[in-house]
Amino acid sequence: MKRKGGGIAAATAAAGGGGGSRAGSGEDGGDGAAWAGQNERRRSKARKVDDDASAAVAEEGREQVLGDGALPQEEQNGAEGLHERDETRVETDEGGILTKHAFAGLTNLSERSQAALKEMGITYMTEVQARVLPHAFQGRDVLAAARTGSGKTLAFLLPVLELLNTVKWKTRNGTGVVIISPTRELALQIHGVTRELLKNHSLTFGLLIGGANRRMEAEKLQKGVSIVVATPGRLLDHLENTPGFQYGNLQALVIDEADRVLEIGFEEDIQRILQLLPKERQTMLFSATQTTKVEDLVRVSFRSKPVYVGVDDSRAVATATGIEQGFVIVPSERRFVLLFTFLKKNMQKKVIVFMSSCNAVKYYAELLSFIDIPVLSLHGKQKQQKRTATFFEFCKAKAAILVCTDVAARGLDIPSVDWIIQFDPPDEPKEYIHRVGRTARGTNSTGHALLFLLPSEVAFLKYLKAARVPVNEYDFPESKLAKIQPQLERLIEKNYYLNRSAREAYRSYIMSYASHSMKHVFDVQQLDLKGVARSFCFSVPPNVNISSLANHKAPKLERRNGGGGLKNNKRNSKQDRLAMLLRD
Repeated sequence: MKRKGGGIAAATAAAGGGGGSRAGSGEDGGDGAAWAGQNERRRSKARKVDDDASAAVAEEGREQVLGDGALPQEEQNGAEGLHERDETRVETDEGGILTKHAFAGLTNLSERSQAALKEMGITYMTEVQARVLPHAFQGRDVLAAARTGSGKTLAFLLPVLELLNTVKWKTRNGTGVVIISPTRELALQIHGVTRELLKNHSLTFGLLIGGANRRMEAEKLQKGVSIVVATPGRLLDHLENTPGFQYGNLQALVIDEADRVLEIGFEEDIQRILQLLPKERQTMLFSATQTTKVEDLVRVSFRSKPVYVGVDDSRAVATATGIEQGFVIVPSERRFVLLFTFLKKNMQKKVIVFMSSCNAVKYYAELLSFIDIPVLSLHGKQKQQKRTATFFEFCKAKAAILVCTDVAARGLDIPSVDWIIQFDPPDEPKEYIHRVGRTARGTNSTGHALLFLLPSEVAFLKYLKAARVPVNEYDFPESKLAKIQPQLERLIEKNYYLNRSAREAYRSYIMSYASHSMKHVFDVQQLDLKGVARSFCFSVPPNVNISSLANHKAPKLERRNGGGGLKNNKRNSKQDRLAMLLRD
């Protein structure tokens, strides 16, 4: 595949274009009074720092009041020494800025934590760590905006770990820290980093995610779990329904990827969780993007104005500098053949292919494996055990192909990914940014990203440009494509199971397209159905009523008791609802 000149401009022109209901009892005795007193002194000190800082800012006339869409006050005082000189920061290819400030210089870190970081091979702080940690160690509330892969996990784990150390937290005190993640895979990853950091500590930690054994989770909570990492639905389920879950002494709440948490339908769960958890706590909220929903969450999450840390606010490019990004304009009927040809030539590389629905992932994974391109698949309809096994298998592999939905697009730290292929375009530019963020994540590492676009979708490029995403056009010679379309169509015609899977995937693709948020760019009425059918290896398009889908909206799923699933835990297998197809 050759790089074509002109990039976005040329392509666009060519196209015309609650206090805690289960608080700890008096059984803690002297230990409980001791850590409670230490924590109150710590909070008083933090409040004094906040008051002094607010007064200083007010005198300079720079204070920003949270409200009417405004961001919280900018970070001040505590972190000035860490980034006051440009020469203390070094631009890296990993998607962020690596500073010259070493963790060894942080007096707030215990020797045990320092030893754990050393074992993990981590010496220097990224910019988000250098700018968040001084405030977080003081007990202040933090709202941080930083791209995925910037080191956010350590930025919130280290402060809450040292907080529990400072107050001499005991297991009988219950849960001291809750960390909320939008997806199971990201929760697993945060849980893994927590395990590494706690090697030398006596604190307990646990994971609460849908698909896992709820009874075992409840038993652990009843015994006492100091640090809980959870997805919203499962956390709410335990908060409301698990007797003996002590969270009334909560010291800190962290919400990671807050924008994603709200995007995938957990807004009501988060609001209920915030009502149940004690209000006297430190809160840290991390988000790659600042949306209206995130601003609303800020208003209900923080008791006072948080420190705002915007790492990427002044960057000219929204994606990591080590990623070479391109797009290819390809008609519907040639999409899969191009994908097949590309994967066949890159089987010794580590590749992630993003698709728009669970059924599409299932079908193309089955088809590719059937025609001798072994692939792994990851999507929201899989059982948790399968998802977890696939995730870790791909992480450990030196060369592999993963076909997935956006369940893998956020926050996951997958080593050494060479290519990101967006076979189906993202819902919006920020989702594009999160997808390509899976590559070029190591220090001095590089990666490649390729976006498939139909001729009718070229207008999407101007939105990428507005979002500070640099992409170049790539050309594919027709003569280089594999001549396999007739054989594929015969295969799908004769193989009952592949045919059925292809039909489900085709219908899901159409429904996904019809529900796209940018309908002026991705117009289902403009689809060439014969071409789309050929991309699913049909010679004749299956029957789908396009007119009835043009104004289709995903129905809202009703949760069962905060558990994160459907009411009564039942799914209608005969009713192919859009939300079921696309939900991760």
